[in-house]
Amino acid sequence: MTPDMSIPAAGAFWLGLMTAISPCPLATNIAAVSYIGRNLSETGNVLRCGLAYVLGRVLVYVALGFLLVKSLVSAPGVSFFLQRHGNQVLGPLLVLVGLFLLRVIRLDFLSFSAGDGFKARGRGVWPAFIMGAVFALSFCPVSAALFFGGLVPLASREASPVLLPSLFGLGTGLPVAAFAVMAALGLRSAGRFYDGMARLEKAARLATGIVFVLAGIWLCGKYVIPVF
Repeated sequence: MTPDMSIPAAGAFWLGLMTAISPCPLATNIAAVSYIGRNLSETGNVLRCGLAYVLGRVLVYVALGFLLVKSLVSAPGVSFFLQRHGNQVLGPLLVLVGLFLLRVIRLDFLSFSAGDGFKARGRGVWPAFIMGAVFALSFCPVSAALFFGGLVPLASREASPVLLPSLFGLGTGLPVAAFAVMAALGLRSAGRFYDGMARLEKAARLATGIVFVLAGIWLCGKYVIPVF
């Protein structure tokens, strides 16, 4: 990874982690933890299922990101527009996403969940993998804003259709992976880990929203209406 990609990579991973602890994906991750941790005595199986769940999420986000980013970057007109006006578009978009995370703007009608009613059967790795893939498609307003409004523009601007979506996917599955590792190591505090994640969601969402708004204002002041 080049130094120039370190900040976008960290941003993509943070967006994924923010997605993981936002209300709808947090609920699906808790469901995944419930499934994966049904038998904590089988530590090897818990770890394999946790990693399979994360892999399912990563592959779906990579597939979606690849299709969306490639279609944007490969179109000559769109590619040229992004190169010349990417910062001008990104500034207002960051402000909008930030205001949404701060709940100044609400888009509850955008709720969509492909995972509603999904119940994995069996106890092996494949059901966990399928659960991760299906839950990755469970877009609610917050996760949709972070993926379509945050990751896709970032990946398009950096022409990174695989790396940044992969890091985003890893971020979305990190809490489940951490639980699986803790459970595999026999740490009985694994249950309290998720309670802490739920409490962290509000603070992380507010902090990210403020950063997005400030970054968007700075980009607008530099590229849209030059005042800086």
